[in-house]
Amino acid sequence: MQNMNKTKLLQSILAQRIMVLDGAMGTMIQKHNLTEEDYRGERFKDWNILVQGNNDLLSLTQPQIIKDIHKSYLEVGADIIETNTFNATKTSMADYEMEDLAYEINVESAKIARQSADEFSTVEKPRFVAGVIGPTSRTCSLSPDVNDPGYRNVTFDGLVEVYTQSTRGLIEGGADIILIETIFDTLNAKAAIFAVQQVFEEDSIELPIMISGTITDASGRTLSGQVTEAFYNSLRHANPISIGLNCALGPDLLRQYVAEMSRVADTYVSAHPNAGLPNEFGEYDLGAVSMSEQVGEWAESGLINILGGCCGSTPDHIKAIADAIDGLPPREVPEITPECRLSGLEAFNIADESLFVNVGERANVTGSAKFKRLILNEEYEEALDICRAQVEDGAQVVDINMDEGMLDGKAAMIRFLNLIASEPDISKVPLMVDSSKWDIIEAGLKCTQGKPIVNSISLKEGKETFVKYANLCKRYGAAIIVMAFDEVGQADTQERKIEICTNAYNILVNEVNFPPEDIIFDPNIFAVATGIEEHNNYGADFIKATREITQNLPHSKVSGGVSNVSFSFRGNNPVREAIHSVFLYHAVKAGMTMGIVNAGQLVVYDDIDPELKKAVEDVVLNTDEGAGERLVDIAGKFSGSGGQKENTKDLEWRTWGVEKRLQHALVKGITKFIDEDTQEALDKLGRPILVIEGPLMDGMNVVGDLFGAGKMFLPQVVKSARVMKKSVAYLDPFLEAEKQECTSTSQGKILMATVKGDVHDIGKNIVGVVLSCNNYEIVDLGVMVPTETILETAIKEKVDIIGLSGLITPSLDEMVFVAKEMTRQGFDIPLMIGGATTSKAHTAVKIEPEYDKGVFYVQDASKSVGVASSLLSVELKPKLLTEAKEEYEVVRQRRANKGKSKLISMDKARANKPDIKFDAITKPNQLGVQVYKDYDLTEIFEFIDWVPFFRTWELAGKFPDILTDKVVGESASALYKDAQAMFKKVIDNKLLQANAVVGIFPANSANEDIELTNENGEALMTLNHLRQQLDKKGNTPNYCLSDFIAPKDSGIQDYMGAFAVTTGINIDSLVEAFEADHDDYNSIMIKAVADRLAEAFAEMMHYKFRTEIWGYSDEGFDNDKFIDEKYRGIRPAPGYPSCPEHSEKDKLWELLDVEKNTGMTLTSSYAMLPTASVSGWYFANPESRYFGVAKINQEQLEDYASRKGISIDQAERLLSPNLE
Repeated sequence: MQNMNKTKLLQSILAQRIMVLDGAMGTMIQKHNLTEEDYRGERFKDWNILVQGNNDLLSLTQPQIIKDIHKSYLEVGADIIETNTFNATKTSMADYEMEDLAYEINVESAKIARQSADEFSTVEKPRFVAGVIGPTSRTCSLSPDVNDPGYRNVTFDGLVEVYTQSTRGLIEGGADIILIETIFDTLNAKAAIFAVQQVFEEDSIELPIMISGTITDASGRTLSGQVTEAFYNSLRHANPISIGLNCALGPDLLRQYVAEMSRVADTYVSAHPNAGLPNEFGEYDLGAVSMSEQVGEWAESGLINILGGCCGSTPDHIKAIADAIDGLPPREVPEITPECRLSGLEAFNIADESLFVNVGERANVTGSAKFKRLILNEEYEEALDICRAQVEDGAQVVDINMDEGMLDGKAAMIRFLNLIASEPDISKVPLMVDSSKWDIIEAGLKCTQGKPIVNSISLKEGKETFVKYANLCKRYGAAIIVMAFDEVGQADTQERKIEICTNAYNILVNEVNFPPEDIIFDPNIFAVATGIEEHNNYGADFIKATREITQNLPHSKVSGGVSNVSFSFRGNNPVREAIHSVFLYHAVKAGMTMGIVNAGQLVVYDDIDPELKKAVEDVVLNTDEGAGERLVDIAGKFSGSGGQKENTKDLEWRTWGVEKRLQHALVKGITKFIDEDTQEALDKLGRPILVIEGPLMDGMNVVGDLFGAGKMFLPQVVKSARVMKKSVAYLDPFLEAEKQECTSTSQGKILMATVKGDVHDIGKNIVGVVLSCNNYEIVDLGVMVPTETILETAIKEKVDIIGLSGLITPSLDEMVFVAKEMTRQGFDIPLMIGGATTSKAHTAVKIEPEYDKGVFYVQDASKSVGVASSLLSVELKPKLLTEAKEEYEVVRQRRANKGKSKLISMDKARANKPDIKFDAITKPNQLGVQVYKDYDLTEIFEFIDWVPFFRTWELAGKFPDILTDKVVGESASALYKDAQAMFKKVIDNKLLQANAVVGIFPANSANEDIELTNENGEALMTLNHLRQQLDKKGNTPNYCLSDFIAPKDSGIQDYMGAFAVTTGINIDSLVEAFEADHDDYNSIMIKAVADRLAEAFAEMMHYKFRTEIWGYSDEGFDNDKFIDEKYRGIRPAPGYPSCPEHSEKDKLWELLDVEKNTGMTLTSSYAMLPTASVSGWYFANPESRYFGVAKINQEQLEDYASRKGISIDQAERLLSPNLE
C-alpha cells in the first residue's frame, strides 16, 4: 500500500462505497480529565505560561493517549483518521509561545496516526491518515477591530508561510491526505490551498486534498458570510478529492447545506457534523443512535461519499454511523456543465448561454475622476457608495482599479478590498481585480475570499511571463481576462484578434491546464469615428472576432471595456450612450459575454432617436466611408428627460349606530369612513381589543356566512378584508399602548407559500384573504419560498396547517419534495395543496403517498374554509382524513386500472405523423427581431378577454351574460365596474408599461427538432420538441410541433416566429403601495388587470404578426374570433401541453434577447417575471393546431436528452409530468 498511488486508491474506494471518517479528538481528550501537569509532561514542566488546553501539544507529551484515541476510532470501522494538528500552526501556537514547536508537532502527530492506521490496515480495508490543517485563530477576511473594518491582524502571505510549514511536517510524518477543515473564512482556506499546492510543486509530491467548510449558524453562511455554493466556487480550483462541511451544527441543521453541496460539487462530498448543539454546560447530547439515523438518511438520499463526526462525537457515534451506512451506495458524482463559476458572498455562474453580464466600471481611478478624488483623499465611505450604487444598478461583477501615478496602488487596493469585505451589499457579487501591474493584481487576489476575475494578463511580455501569471491566477483561484496583445503589439484587426486569442487559448488549455470556462478574452475595443480611416472598422472587427472566438474556442468568454468605443465623443454623453447601446446590441448577439459598462447609464437600444441610431449603427458596423462624418455632423443635436391623479361615494347608513355602520362597511367594502367609525367604536367600548372582538369580528362573521351561503362572492370578500385591515391598522397604536394581544383569538394559524421557483401568487393571496376573513391567522411567506424556509417557519410559528401554491409544472415536483421533507422531519400537521397546475390526481398519485398526516387538494378559495375548519376540529378531522385517504385511493386505483397508456415506438410515431402540405408559405415581410417598448395600453385593451378575469375571482359565466346572471350578476357587475376603473387608471396614468419582442426566422424541421438560421443560412439554434406516442390506432396522427415546419430535406424554406410580451413593468411598487394601505382588494385587482393586459397584448401581437410583420393574413379585427382562436396559426408556449418542457424558454430568451429587450426574466424553475408575461412560438401553417404531447416512454426520453445535450437525469426532471 505504501507504494500505491494514494489518490487512485482513494478514488477507487470512493466509487464503490461511502467511507467513514473518525470522530472528535477534543471530546475524547476531555474524557481523560488531564491536568496542567499532564499537558506539560516532563519536557515542558518549566514552561513559562499555562499550556492546559493545547491539545496538539499532547502529541509530544502524551503520545499514547493520542494513539489510543486513533485506535478507538479504527476499531469501530473508521477508514480515515485525522491527525491531532487542528491548531498546529505557528499562528495558533503563538497563544502558548510555542510557535517554534509547530513543525515538530505536525511531524509527530502524523507519525502517531500513521502507526495506528498501519496496525489496522489490510488489503480489503486500507486505512488512511488525513493530515489536518485548521483555520488558525485569526481571520484574513474580517477585522478584529470594530472601529476599523479595513484592519487585518493576519496576512495572506503570513498564512501561506505557516501553512507551508505545517504541510511539510504532515507529509514528513506520513499523511496520505491533506485535510483543510473547519473553514469559517474562505480566504484562510485559499491561503492553505496556495501553500499546499506550492509544497507539492516544490517538493515533487502530490497528495489528495480534502476541503471542509463550516456553516456557522442557521443563516446558512460561513462566518465570513459565504453561502454554500459560493464557498464551493471559491475553492474548487484546488481540484479536491472531496469537499464538504463540518462542525458548528448538528445533522438536523446541517442537512440542507450538505444537500446543496451535493447538488453543486463535481467531486466527492464529505460531512462530519457535531453531535447536535452544545447544551448550557457545553456538552453534546445527541446520542449515537439518533445521530446515525439522521446521517444515515443522508446516505439513503444519495447526498454523501465520506461521513464522520465532529465535536461531541465518539467511537460509539462512529460505529453507529458505520453500521447505518453499511451497504448503502455512495453518492454518484454528477456531470456538471462547465461554467465560469464566480463568487462573492453569493455564487454567480456564467454558462455559455447566459445573458450579458454587466461589470460595474466606476470604481476605477483611471476611468472616474470622482472615484479617483475620493481614493486620493481617503474618503472611503463615499468610494464604497459608488460600488454599492453599481450593484444596485445591476452590475453583476464590480471592477476595482487603483492604477494612478499619485497613489500607492498596491496599498490602496489592499485597503479598499478589505473595506469591501465588510460591506455585504457590495461583496455579495464577484470582484474584478483590475490593474496593468502584476503586483497590484496579486495584492488584490490575496484580499478576495470569493472567486474573482483578474483583469488582465496577456502575451505582451512573452509566453514565459504569460504562463507564470496564468499559473498563479489558477493557484489563487481566479478566472482571467486575456487581452489580445502579444510581443508584436495590440490586436487591431479581426485577423490579429483571432490569431492572438487562439494562441493564448491553446497555451492556457493545453500547457497550463487552465479551465477553459474561466478564460475570458478581451479582443480590444477601440474608439470609432476618430476621423482616421484605419479606425473605421474597429467596431465591426471586434464584433466579427467575437463571433469566431465564441464559436471556435469552446467555453471561453468575451469581454471588453465598452466605454472605449465612444472615446472620440467625450463630453457628449447622449451620443456616447447611444454608441455603447448599439455596439453592445451587435456584440452581444455575436457572443460577447460581459462588458465593463456603467450599469446605470445604458440607454435602451429601441429608445435611441431613430436618426441618431441609424448614424451610430453605420459607424459601429462601418457601412460606408462617410459614416463617421455623418455622426459628427448630427452629434450636436442630441441630449435628454420625463408625470400622475385620484377618486370617491356616500349614503343614509351613516345615520345608524356605530356597530351597525362598521358591519355595513365590512359587508359593502367601504373604507371611506373607517378611521372615524373605528375611533367612535373605541370611544364607546373603551378598549381596542373589544372593537376587534366585537363589531369588527361580528361584521366579518356576517361576511363569512354570506360567502359560505353563496350570497357574497370573492371580489366582495376581498374588499371586506381591506376594510378589516384598515380598521385594525388604525387600532394598532392603541393596542401597543395597552400592551395587550394585537389580534383577536384566532380559529388557527395557517402558513401559506408559493413554492420555490414559482412567482405566481394571485390565487394564494385570494385564499389567504378568504381564510383571514373567517378568523384564521395567516402567515404568508410570499413567492419562491424554499422548502427549508417553509418548514423552519412552520415550526417557529407553531402553525396548524401548511398551504402550498404553484402555477407552473415544476412546482408540482417542489410540492412532492416538501411532502417528503415533512415526513423526514416528523411533521404531523395537515398539508393543503392548491394552484392552477395542481389536481386531485397529482395529489393522490405523487404527493399524498409521501406524507401520511393529511394532504388535501383544495380546488378553489371557497373550499378552503371548510377544509381548514374541519382539519382544526377534533371531531371532524379524523372523518376528513379518512375520507380523503379513501378518495385518493380510489383515484390511484382508477389510474392503475386504466393501466399505462399504450405507447408506440418512436419509429411508429414518426411514421404516423400528419401529412402536411407546405405549398402556401408566404415569405415574411420582416425577418429578424422587432422590439416594442412602452406600447400603447389603449390599443392593447381592445383585445381583452373578460371571461378569465371573472374566473380569477371565482365567478363563472360567459361575458357579457355574467353581468345579468340571476345568481352572480350583481357581484359580477360591481367587479366589472371596479375593473374598468382600474383599467382606466392604469391606462390614463401609464401605471404599467407594456414591452414586447417578436422575431421571425428561417426554419426547417428534422424529425422532432426545428433548426433556426439567420438570413444568411447560418445556424442560430435548434429547438427540441416532443412527439405524441399514444397508440392512435391510425385514426389520428401522432403530432409534434415540428410537423408544422417544412422538413429540411424537402428543399422548401419555411419560417417560424417567437414572442415575449409583458405588461407587468412597474407593478411591484403598485402592489406594495396597496398592501401598505392594507388594500388586498386592489392588490389582487392590479395583478388581475396586469395579467389580462398581458394576455391581450399576446393576442394583439399575434394579430399584428399575422397581418403585418409576417403578413400571411389579411384578416380584419374581430376580438370574438380571436378569443375563439378562429384564425390561421398557433402560439404554443413552453410548459403547455404541446411543448411541455419549460427549459426551452431559455432558448427563446436567448433568441430574442428577451431580458434586454423587455425586462422580463426567468426564475430557476422557468417562471416568468414579471408574472404578467406571456411567451411562446408562432407557427403559421394553415394545418397547425394545438394538442397535448401526453405520456412519452424511455426511448423518447433518451432521444430528447441526446438531442438537447443533457443527461438522462436532467431530462427526467424536466419531463417528469410526461413520463409513463
